[in-house]
Amino acid sequence: MTSAAVDSGRQASPEGVDQGDPSAHRPPIWRELIVFLAIFAVYSVVASLDWDSRRAAADRHGRQIYSLERLLHLDIEPALNNWLTPHHLLRIAFNYEYAATYILSALALLVWLYVRRPATYRWARNSFVVLNALALICFGLYPAAPPRLLSNLGFVDTVRSGHTWGSWGSSLVGHANQLAAMPSLHIAWAVWVTVVLAAIIGAHWVQVLSTFHVLLTALVILATANHYLLDAIGGCLLVWLAMVLVGVFQDRPGRSDGVRVPAADSFFLHVESPIAAQHVGGLVMLAGVGPAGTSPAEYRDGLRAVIQANLWRLPRFRQRLSSLSRWRRPRWQPQPELDWDWHVPLFDVSGPDGQPGGIEALHRFVAEAESTALPRDRPMWRFMVVGGVEAEQSAAVLVMHHVVADGIGTVAQAMNLLEPQLPDGPLGLTRRPGPLRAALGVTVGLAQLATDGGSRDRLPTGGTSARRFGTVALPLSTVRAVARKHGTRVSDVLLSGVAGALRRVWSAPGDSSPRLRVAVPLMVREPGNSSEGNVTAAVMMDVPLGPMAEPERLADVARRSRRLHTGTRALASRFVMRTLGQLLPQPLHAWFARTVYGARFFQAIVSNMPGPNQPFRMAGAPMAAVYPILPLAPRAPLAIGALGWDGMLYLGISADPALVDDADLLGEAVRAVVEDLSEATVQRSAPPGAHLTSSGHTG
Repeated sequence: MTSAAVDSGRQASPEGVDQGDPSAHRPPIWRELIVFLAIFAVYSVVASLDWDSRRAAADRHGRQIYSLERLLHLDIEPALNNWLTPHHLLRIAFNYEYAATYILSALALLVWLYVRRPATYRWARNSFVVLNALALICFGLYPAAPPRLLSNLGFVDTVRSGHTWGSWGSSLVGHANQLAAMPSLHIAWAVWVTVVLAAIIGAHWVQVLSTFHVLLTALVILATANHYLLDAIGGCLLVWLAMVLVGVFQDRPGRSDGVRVPAADSFFLHVESPIAAQHVGGLVMLAGVGPAGTSPAEYRDGLRAVIQANLWRLPRFRQRLSSLSRWRRPRWQPQPELDWDWHVPLFDVSGPDGQPGGIEALHRFVAEAESTALPRDRPMWRFMVVGGVEAEQSAAVLVMHHVVADGIGTVAQAMNLLEPQLPDGPLGLTRRPGPLRAALGVTVGLAQLATDGGSRDRLPTGGTSARRFGTVALPLSTVRAVARKHGTRVSDVLLSGVAGALRRVWSAPGDSSPRLRVAVPLMVREPGNSSEGNVTAAVMMDVPLGPMAEPERLADVARRSRRLHTGTRALASRFVMRTLGQLLPQPLHAWFARTVYGARFFQAIVSNMPGPNQPFRMAGAPMAAVYPILPLAPRAPLAIGALGWDGMLYLGISADPALVDDADLLGEAVRAVVEDLSEATVQRSAPPGAHLTSSGHTG
């Protein structure tokens, strides 16, 4: 297949359909008005700071700026002021330009962007807010009188003497801050308009016109003795700094070097190592594909066609990472041509005698696939068709790098390839609390995370990339019945089952009763979010591995799992991954990721993900089972993904062979623990308020 096939898939996108960019939605007008009213309120507070010592400081600072200009031979203000003073009509025109055009141009641009380009508006508004916030800080900390207010320097105050309506000489702006020469907001706003227009409009006449406005504004502010030349330079630097700060969190529109990888995603690029490939994915068991039905080769061709037809839904499937740098954040760049023989290959796990290799051979194949790093010079995904499993059963193995999506995001992307198609949002997305509650939750959660400490006990690891992979399927109705019987949640049953199973297949040294520190990913993906990216938050909790009755272990797990449901740790974890990670310079972010993600803080990952409760077909073949694939964290030897799908809870188990040499044995031990809990006598009544989520999801 060539790029033509890729292009045909991309053109299948309906014209005008938003490609999943949530910023394309226009923000509520009332919220925008509140933002700008808040800026004006802060400006008014700064303007009200008027006392003798502040005016003296402003006079002193103004003279310092002017003295520096004279030292640098930049003092062009007197000549321009002397030139303007005798020209009455021109002076009036300059006065009105000074009073109005910088405000009107910025306001017109913001209104136009809000109405016509809401996605660009958000970036422009953010940069404008940061620009003004920085200016207000400067005005508050460094008041500076303009040249026209400095006595004995010979400047003529053309604005005030002209009594221009709307300017310093009228009562309309009597509240204005006249001790705010450095930096010049007139120049800053005019330059900001030019920069924004340059980012979104390529027409030369637009740039010529906006550049002329900047030069005219510079001439006006100097000739009217309202600013120094250094004020204008300061205004330009302020725009540059505002754009840099906003660029930490948000790309400017129209960039030609691709889309920046968010910090929460590049986190997993940093933690990947030769012994810890970071892949997520799934193992799909296919019915009717094999020697007795559709051949695996024919199915592979059909799966390629389905993916090509849906490429417009899967942007990361046609993008690769930019060349990685120690100092620059990676970016997603378009891949003009896909190597379909590599991305959707055909494998065969039959034995040397040509007989089906069975589930054991398939699991060995998955273990090797998930331990082999994906190359970074192409889109980081593979959808491998595996024949030779059974006579009438083959498999499809999807692996994609964790930088592309988290576990639930992988499920959501795979849903685009299934029949029947479900409407958007079938996976129980969550709603984020309001700003006030979120801020309080983050504050409390950060304090909780700071006191959680590291992992007390360690599990054995082999220090290699070798993996063991196993599966087990449990009726979801049985797991829910166990949870109801013991007054717990499905997620508690899963965690307790993993701990009890590990106790049965791995013996702790000596007579110790270790606790397993588990990282539990919680979904915080909001409605409207695309399926790309990592939008989960990991919360750590300890589960007991010591000898005890399984109901007792479950009760202990249920008590400890309360931290999963308060939401504060999840909010704080998400804040650290997304916001603080974005603020950190690239080298420091890499160090942070490698420090916190691994055996120092947790030993295992256990993720419980919701899925649809109905059967599906993929490329025409019925899906008999779907098992998630999760990567091991560095030196953390166990990762278990659980997916509720069509009435079953499917567990995919990845393990370091130093801990568990047979992952299927661990899976069967989980089944045995659940059966023991099902048959156990409940010694206590269920606590009030105990409930289950419909999907069994931990969140």
